[in-house]
Amino acid sequence: GGGGGSGPRADMAPEIAAAAGFVSGLLRTRGCVSEQQLQVFSGALREALAEHYKHHWFPEKPFKGSGYRCIRINHKMDPIISKAASQIGLSLPQLYQLLPSELTLWVDPYEVSYRIGEDGSICVLYEATSTKPLSSKPLSSYGMLTCKNQMMFGRTSPSKNYIMTVSS
Repeated sequence: GGGGGSGPRADMAPEIAAAAGFVSGLLRTRGCVSEQQLQVFSGALREALAEHYKHHWFPEKPFKGSGYRCIRINHKMDPIISKAASQIGLSLPQLYQLLPSELTLWVDPYEVSYRIGEDGSICVLYEATSTKPLSSKPLSSYGMLTCKNQMMFGRTSPSKNYIMTVSS
């Protein structure tokens, strides 16, 4: 169901949908989870996030509470993700196999971004254009392809012994 409203948008559905869709997408890429399971997972995750963020969502101060809303996997699974995964019977070891071991997902009003790896670059997943009416970004530039190269987990830095010291 819909429903209108006035003033700043307090609805967090688009941000939560973007975050849930992103995590579901990570599970999808490995192909071990069926589409039906992904639907259930995504729904459970959206519900859990909405509940978690209920009193920590400030569209007028988008970064207030950002740390609280941040979803994190850092060799330790985020409880919200593991809770949603348990709905489709995914165990923790399976989750660790399917998801990156280092992932930070920031879900803030008007913007959802993520970083894979501790030194990865931050990629914007969702950006509400309504807050920035001046920027008329062409639709083609919006999308999840902004950092496809990030998805090759790690392996970016050359090995140390590649740098040879030449004594003259």
